[in-house]
Amino acid sequence: MDISTKTTDTPPPTPQPTAAEQKRNARGASRPGDRVFLGLSRGSGILLLVIMAAIAVFLTYRASLAISKDHGNFLTTFEWNTNLTPPVFGIAVLAFGTIVSSVIAMVIAVPIAVAIALFLTHYAPRRLSGPIAYVIDLLAAVPSIVYGLWGALILVPHMAGLFGWLNDYFGWTGIFSWDGGAPRSMLTVGVLLAIMILPIITNVSREVFRQVPRIHEEAALALGATRWEVVRMAVLPFGRSGVISASMLGLGRALGETMAVATVLSPDYVIHASLLNPGGGTFAQNIASKFGEATEQGRDALIASGLVLFVITLVVNGAARMIIARRKEYSGANA
Repeated sequence: MDISTKTTDTPPPTPQPTAAEQKRNARGASRPGDRVFLGLSRGSGILLLVIMAAIAVFLTYRASLAISKDHGNFLTTFEWNTNLTPPVFGIAVLAFGTIVSSVIAMVIAVPIAVAIALFLTHYAPRRLSGPIAYVIDLLAAVPSIVYGLWGALILVPHMAGLFGWLNDYFGWTGIFSWDGGAPRSMLTVGVLLAIMILPIITNVSREVFRQVPRIHEEAALALGATRWEVVRMAVLPFGRSGVISASMLGLGRALGETMAVATVLSPDYVIHASLLNPGGGTFAQNIASKFGEATEQGRDALIASGLVLFVITLVVNGAARMIIARRKEYSGANA
């Protein structure tokens, strides 16, 4: 009996991509759609840098015109009078008020926002967390002028009791001494800013905490951890970078808030040792209140103060990026 052997046809060799194709594949632009998307993305990034550079050049040029005519020290002068001949103005009070009010807002808002976010994601039942999250989302969309009107009509009159209590028990420190004036002070501004930035920090932190890998939490529970220990060992380390980013978003709004501060604060150009006495000022409030009636020299001076606020914002965001970069092991991308 003849035994026939079966031969299998070998498949043809797979054509290897050319050097040009390999280069395109490495850059992620092997298809027309990919190349278009790559070009749009790269162009958007370059356009953003160009816009930022144009803003910086404009602010620097106009600021140099104002500072060259200033007969006071721009960084240390407490006076702001651009109508004098020669003009005298400085940002000492404005820088102090902007930083102090923003720090007060962050000290109040960040712990409360993180606590609310943890409650909504790990403690509250779903039928309760949904409505609360919806209300917080609505608060984030309220215009700043509405917060300002609420602060002037409701918050300011009710701050007198708190100011009196602080004066009675902590007035000896000097920081919380109160002479009985209207509570339109840095502390009131800080409280109002804290209410305004609370929804932003809460919403971002809540979404970050929801991204914690479930396996991390289950592993901690399997080892006998309590719910708080799960939050402390698994949730907070994972969401640390996100909380910092959320805090920087809130700080950015606090630094640049205009109408709410202008509505609540009684501005002057004196640095008060007490946070309860009326007075002070911020960059944004000063620009909003004086820009309409300012002369050309006055507008240049206000633009110069805006340049300082621009630099402060860049420094704050740069510092935040450095902190996040040191905690890459806890970022969601590396989980």
